[in-house]
Amino acid sequence: MQKTINSTMFRKMIIASAKILDDNKAFVDSLNVFPVPDGDTGTNMSMTYNNVVKELNNCLENDFASITRAIITGALRGARGNSGVILSQIMKGICNVIGTCEKEVTTKIFAKALVEGANIAYKAVAAPKEGTILTVIRVISESAVRNSKKYNNFEPFFEAILNDGEAILQQTPEMLPILKKAGVVDAGGRGLIIIFKGMQKVILGEEDFDINIEQLISTQVMNNNDFYVNLDNLADIEFAYCTEFMITHMKKKTTESDIEKFRENLLTIGDSVVCFGDLELVKCHVHTNQPNLALGSALELGEIINIKIENMVEQNRELKRAQTARQQNLKEIGMVAVAPGQGIANVFADLLVDDMIEGGQTMNPSAEDIAKAVDRIPAKNVLVFPNNKNIILAAEQAKTLTKKILHVIPTKSIPEGIASVLAFNPDGTVEENIENMTNAKDSVISASVTYAVRTTHVNGFDLQTGDIIGLDNKGIIAKGSLVKDTTIQLIDKLITPDSVNMTLFYGKDVAEEDANALAEELEKRYPDCDVNMVNGEQPVYYYIISIE
Repeated sequence: MQKTINSTMFRKMIIASAKILDDNKAFVDSLNVFPVPDGDTGTNMSMTYNNVVKELNNCLENDFASITRAIITGALRGARGNSGVILSQIMKGICNVIGTCEKEVTTKIFAKALVEGANIAYKAVAAPKEGTILTVIRVISESAVRNSKKYNNFEPFFEAILNDGEAILQQTPEMLPILKKAGVVDAGGRGLIIIFKGMQKVILGEEDFDINIEQLISTQVMNNNDFYVNLDNLADIEFAYCTEFMITHMKKKTTESDIEKFRENLLTIGDSVVCFGDLELVKCHVHTNQPNLALGSALELGEIINIKIENMVEQNRELKRAQTARQQNLKEIGMVAVAPGQGIANVFADLLVDDMIEGGQTMNPSAEDIAKAVDRIPAKNVLVFPNNKNIILAAEQAKTLTKKILHVIPTKSIPEGIASVLAFNPDGTVEENIENMTNAKDSVISASVTYAVRTTHVNGFDLQTGDIIGLDNKGIIAKGSLVKDTTIQLIDKLITPDSVNMTLFYGKDVAEEDANALAEELEKRYPDCDVNMVNGEQPVYYYIISIE
């Protein structure tokens, strides 16, 4: 009978659910309404949640306050796409409540946490839609409140709320006609149910997943080469040397008890201690002012290899010097754009965009990725161009991760982003530029050509896996078996007598000679329209098209 959850079990619930979500992300992706090969809901939720595990496993304290703080930080920094952002807000609400517990969580406290998660998630979305992940978390939270009055045992409590969650998930097609037409339930809602299923496995004591907390901690600490530093909050370093090494070829007299004593000894000379292993190999990490003592003690156990000692005080000085230099040379406005290919990134660079973030349909950058790019720009105000509707929320959330003044121009495509950047006036005010750029994005027609990843019926089209499909901002409007023919069919439906310019960015899977042949045919077909062909180098999409 599991009447309460302690901090150790809660930690394990998070890690277990992350693994199960990661194992099932492809299935969640398959529920996407439009059959385009986007790294969408399942991938975004999994990457967001995996960042939670990363932060959690770097948290060496085991009280509720520390654990939930790590979960909130990981979810916030790792949030990718709309589904990831919403998931991060759900986790934030849950952890806001659980983080106040000193010892154990009851079903009533857990119910209160779910209610807070639902409330914060709804507030994060400007125009909440029912039939989505929001509906699923709301119904689960309402069910939790009811069932916490009936059950003080987590086993029947979780069974009840999951049954209600699954029931409402099956109703999502009735709430959103587009889901019903596609014959799928909401992907985000399914991902959320999978997360709670993972938590339930821990509560039931099931062990059909491979989870080793200590190994996960070491992996994230030892191999984290993308450490985020807030340049506006560079504190003094108490322990100067980040010391890492391994102990191998143990002496015959060395015992498991000796390794445990060695771990305890490291705690007396520093912090951030990670030390685990057996008589075959021990991995060690410690921040200390006396790396010689750590290494000396290790030599008493066996041989040491893979030694790495970094002076964090000097790194701190370098960061402070860089911060000072940046602050002294700040310009008024900088720009950051998301670009799915190097060729497209080069176009933005030619238009004086300061920095590009790799990303797009198949790889949504996280809120932290965007904040890092913003922090690199030597400007007081930074304009961000998401260039994808699924990145806008993450860009908005990045505002909380940077000290810069971040403004999001809500561009939903590469053509909109380029049109907006072209409207930039370096002599104009921030407000004038935001207004002009926001208006400019609506002056262009955006379209793209890709392929169907599954058989379905949508937008009046019977699609087979591998069909070439053409999309505008409303969905699929053309299909065919050949890229060239489908592209022409798509443009025919979008071009108007007033169109004067057409730019096509061809992707990695399009040969240059094929792109040039298409350009020649389009020039003949539309003699009054300038046709430009640019090597965008983007994945997945054969062509990204701009018509003005």
